[in-house]
Amino acid sequence: VPLRPGSGGGRQRDAPAEPGGLALASEPGGSINFLAMVDNLQGDSGRGYYLEMLLGTPPQALNILVDTGSSNFAVAGVPDPDVTSYFNTELSSTYKSQGIDVTVKYSQGSWTGVLGTDVITIPKGIDGSYTINIATIFESENFFLPGVQWHGILGLAYGTLAKPSSSVETFFDSLVRQAKIPNIFSLQMCGAGLPVSGSGTNGGSLVLGGIEPSLYRGDIWYTPIKEEWYYQVEILKLEVGGQNLELDCREYNADKAIVDSGTTLLRLPQKVFSAVVQAIARKSLVQEFSSGFWTGTQLACWDKTERPWSLFPKLSIYMRDENSSRSFRISILPQLYIQPILGIGENLQCYRFGISSSANALVIGATVMEGFYVIFDRAQRRVGFAVSPCAEVDGSPVSEIEGPFTTEDVASNCVSVISFHEPVLWIASYALMSLCGIILLALIILLLIPPRCQHRYTDNDVVNDESSLVRHRWK
Repeated sequence: VPLRPGSGGGRQRDAPAEPGGLALASEPGGSINFLAMVDNLQGDSGRGYYLEMLLGTPPQALNILVDTGSSNFAVAGVPDPDVTSYFNTELSSTYKSQGIDVTVKYSQGSWTGVLGTDVITIPKGIDGSYTINIATIFESENFFLPGVQWHGILGLAYGTLAKPSSSVETFFDSLVRQAKIPNIFSLQMCGAGLPVSGSGTNGGSLVLGGIEPSLYRGDIWYTPIKEEWYYQVEILKLEVGGQNLELDCREYNADKAIVDSGTTLLRLPQKVFSAVVQAIARKSLVQEFSSGFWTGTQLACWDKTERPWSLFPKLSIYMRDENSSRSFRISILPQLYIQPILGIGENLQCYRFGISSSANALVIGATVMEGFYVIFDRAQRRVGFAVSPCAEVDGSPVSEIEGPFTTEDVASNCVSVISFHEPVLWIASYALMSLCGIILLALIILLLIPPRCQHRYTDNDVVNDESSLVRHRWK
């Protein structure tokens, strides 16, 4: 039941910037020119959005993928067939190797590199040069793909996810500490209605240290960050065409719900995905669809004179407000999730389904994020959403935010009560505790029994540390 429009619920219109986009920083260090960061991204939803950076001395220009779903800053360190440029550390007088190998694995792709430090500057970012931890990638598999225009990845999540350990200071933590900027950044990706994996020239903005008022309309709605690793939020319910899916709200958060700019699609837990597909198929004006369209193995094509978006319903995601008794919803129209593909046929325009199933998370990826200006307010442990002016197709908005709504119809907590969200590691922890108990008991017995012989160790007794490392980072 909607509450009265004027009854609060966490809506917030942040104070406007100073004239010319100059906003005062809340920490020492002077002013930040947010307007200078507008349109500092390029890319598209199919291959990601990237930021130009200058690395080393003298500076080497590289394009870096913006990824809020990981925490390492890594760049190509050797030539690669799919990379047009790489960071040559031997040419930088300020590069210092730490001699530590690091590996990051994704659901698709992985890379191995060496940790080091060097100075970076961002031409359309914060003024100045800063010393940052950089992993130079010397080996990768399915990470750099044909056609990508970026040469590295900028992990903007929390240090908890950093490899090989959380002791590696992340890029943004280093920037906050050295540049003395507020612990907040915001992101706008402008690809609504444009072909995925297209020209790579879609615009976007990564605003470091604050919020740029020209990048959003209306109010900013904030939802709490449930845990500081990924940007984990709490999803309360989903609606398709205004119809509630009627699932237990814990299904939406199994085993986490995150906001991740490095994921191209809206990814849903299998049970939620099935319900969404059924609801869209039921609500759509298309008589029959091949199952391959929903699973992403087939495209749907229409004559280029037709616009198929009117055939599909809008999708709404409800999030808990900072006031836990209220919620708000972000909605995407089909222009965001029925996505055109570049260059298919002369008379036909083909589209893909911008939603997929996931084994272990609900992921708000580019499919949704392209509709909004998203604020990652780490200082106040919250993620904000506001309507993006660039989320328009044919002059009409394709995203909406509405609220507040009451949360009386959902559970008081839709996230697992266990704060640690890696069940496999929980099981491993209990197993190791049991094993330690057995070993301790065995040692006590051995101490009480006189030794009869000594064992000469062989190579077979050496334990490979890598066998016990958890290296997988889900994407």
